[in-house]
Amino acid sequence: MSVTIKDVAKQANVSVATVSRALNGHENVAEAVRERVLSVANELRYSPHHAARSLSSRRTHTIGVVLPDLYGEFFSELMRGIDQGARERGLHLLVSSYHGNPAEQGAALRAMRGRVDGLLVMSPFVGDTGMVRDNLSPGMPAVLMNSSVAETGLRAVSIDNYGGAREMVRHLVAAGHRRIAFIAGPDNNFDASERLRGYRDELAASLPDARPWILEGDFHEASGHRAGGELLVGPERPDAVFAANDMMALGCLFALNHAGVQVPRDIAIAGFDDIPLARYVHPSLTTMRVDIAALGGRALHMLLDSIAGTRAEPGDGMEQGEPLVPGLMVRDSSVAGAGGSMARASAAATEA
Repeated sequence: MSVTIKDVAKQANVSVATVSRALNGHENVAEAVRERVLSVANELRYSPHHAARSLSSRRTHTIGVVLPDLYGEFFSELMRGIDQGARERGLHLLVSSYHGNPAEQGAALRAMRGRVDGLLVMSPFVGDTGMVRDNLSPGMPAVLMNSSVAETGLRAVSIDNYGGAREMVRHLVAAGHRRIAFIAGPDNNFDASERLRGYRDELAASLPDARPWILEGDFHEASGHRAGGELLVGPERPDAVFAANDMMALGCLFALNHAGVQVPRDIAIAGFDDIPLARYVHPSLTTMRVDIAALGGRALHMLLDSIAGTRAEPGDGMEQGEPLVPGLMVRDSSVAGAGGSMARASAAATEA
């Protein structure tokens, strides 16, 4: 005999309506009550009849997530934050990757139609957000993650990439570095363009006589390794290398270590994102800390608010919110001996 919602309500000592609200992720349920209901539902192995629920409420209780890639620690951390929030609310995830191809992005968005209640989308291509809007179902709630949001009419959560890049350049200058190279991210990528803009502007402000020193990259560690090799064979070497993300910084670090270059004595290295691996390499990596999981969790919460309140007109009540501000994590790769008190002080400031 199958377990019903009435069985869950009876054992949890709450009403059927409260069970329904708890399982559907409604906010007007006390957290302790929600946890008790979810625990009882799990213990009884209660499985809602999603097909019937979808017919009556026109909801699938599934959230779509469309990302440019699934490879790497950044996307793993992002999905961890989204998944944690979804599980707390009894929601399912339908995840798709378009492998950095804008045309495939449109196909992935169209494939979500009728299968999800709302969409979380990371669309990093500069100027392509009209494609996102054009491929959404009419009335489909959606939230963009760390994307260019100009003229989209969509809600969004973002990172202060520009301000973070400027802060990193200021740190490297304060540490005594004057020839600062930058490993850029992929062309036409919003994150990459903002970090490059921040590097250029702060270099001009802090070191007016310095020339920008930019190497090509694509956010993958192999391009950072390649950039490190280019620096080693060039006529001159920089004092420091700032990579637009941690994966490229780690690739560059490996190239320098393999060549016998002492980091940071000969060349300092810094990255951006603070992926989990950054603190465990040698020397530990100075970087701009982004709470990537929190970015995913915030996007999910914003989407659930949109589903509840702006289903008919997703452009109404548009909410961009304050961007997540990265925190400077000073470790041994930019300042010798920084892995102790300086890094802990940076971490404390970030958490505060």
